[in-house]
Amino acid sequence: MKEGTVHPKSLWSASVTPRRFESLNGDLKVQVLVIGGGMAGVLCAYMLQRAGVACALVEADTVCGGVTKNTTAKITSQHGLIYHKLVKRFGPETAALYLRANQEALRAYGELCEGIDCDFERRNAFVYSLDDPQAVEDEMEALRRLDFPAEFVGQLPLPFPVAGAVRFPDQAQFNPLKFVHGITEGLEIYEHTMVREVAGHRAVTDRGTITAEQIIVATHFPFLNLRGSYFLKLYQHRSYVIALEGAPDVGGMYVDDALKGMSFRNFEHLLLIGGGDHRTGKSGGNWEELSRFAARHYPNAKERYRWSTQDCMTLDDVPYIGRYSKNTPGLYVAAGFNKWGMTSSMAAALVLTDLITGKENPYAGVFSPSRSMLRPQLALNAMEAAVDLLTPTAPRCPHMGCALKWNGAERSWDCPCHGSRFREGGKLIDNPATGGIRPRRP
Repeated sequence: MKEGTVHPKSLWSASVTPRRFESLNGDLKVQVLVIGGGMAGVLCAYMLQRAGVACALVEADTVCGGVTKNTTAKITSQHGLIYHKLVKRFGPETAALYLRANQEALRAYGELCEGIDCDFERRNAFVYSLDDPQAVEDEMEALRRLDFPAEFVGQLPLPFPVAGAVRFPDQAQFNPLKFVHGITEGLEIYEHTMVREVAGHRAVTDRGTITAEQIIVATHFPFLNLRGSYFLKLYQHRSYVIALEGAPDVGGMYVDDALKGMSFRNFEHLLLIGGGDHRTGKSGGNWEELSRFAARHYPNAKERYRWSTQDCMTLDDVPYIGRYSKNTPGLYVAAGFNKWGMTSSMAAALVLTDLITGKENPYAGVFSPSRSMLRPQLALNAMEAAVDLLTPTAPRCPHMGCALKWNGAERSWDCPCHGSRFREGGKLIDNPATGGIRPRRP
């Protein structure tokens, strides 16, 4: 791979001058408050306003300045080789509802993007396995049961052989920040307004108190610990992306079913390669792994952009969308998108808009945050938290006291329990923590 100027930010950030919004200045009363200005929060605010609901959104930093700007921006209902797992865990009816919910989200994006210049393109999506043909066949069998027109593919235009792949037709990709620029005009949004506490129908910020009939928490990782047990039901996972100039057009969107596998898609003249994954606070391949891969397979290409992102992972591969907990009427959540945040954000907005406006939604039960926690990942999450809580080191995360780990590749302090991250100087990067730390030297 040839050397060149590499921009240490996502190409989406480089392509858009974002809208800027004022901070809250004084108390506010509104029908619905959305906390969190990522794609999920913005879409919730947009859909609620379109439904005639008076809605305000508050964001601790800037709109879509966190995870959304660092996505690979694939819009698809193909979330890995997931459907045979859903059929096995929940039965074919629930699996079919999950598929329909995400296909409806895809259609909703298509309708909105007709009026927005956001590089929306239809693409086929592929999930491949490097070494497990049975997993691919199991997925194909599940999709046949669900009457979805998926296809088996034996070869892909990628620089390595695969055991097989599943093709979903007519999925999509876009520029997420251009899209957000197009839908935020006219929304009531307050930036640099962090919610410190939610008590009943009141959200307390440093800039005033907001009273709302109903509240949506869309802060990537839910920050309210006393309800919902999200500190047990979620963990966070980091992944990395490089954008290559002079690499081939692979003609679709591709992702390895393995958690630490690679993904591929093109944007204009660039090839985006994702991978290097690891649990937040642990070691992993990061950009070095991707650069070595590119040098080996695309030696004449030039790296132009590199960025990283973080995803909340649930216990059963299904997001948490709905009432925050059984005992919190009027408080809702959208979280745990398992690396598929674009499609899941739209699904969340559609489900929550119906719940808040009193309409029956056929998918609410699928995504209910109150479903069973009895999954193997629960024990792993609890064990990780226990180990890091007992580790005698500093600095510690202000969220729940876990020992932070130094991330040398990104020069940050990362929490292996719940995924909070802090800059070298101590400033908060990612929640669920709501404040910074006093770091020691790494």
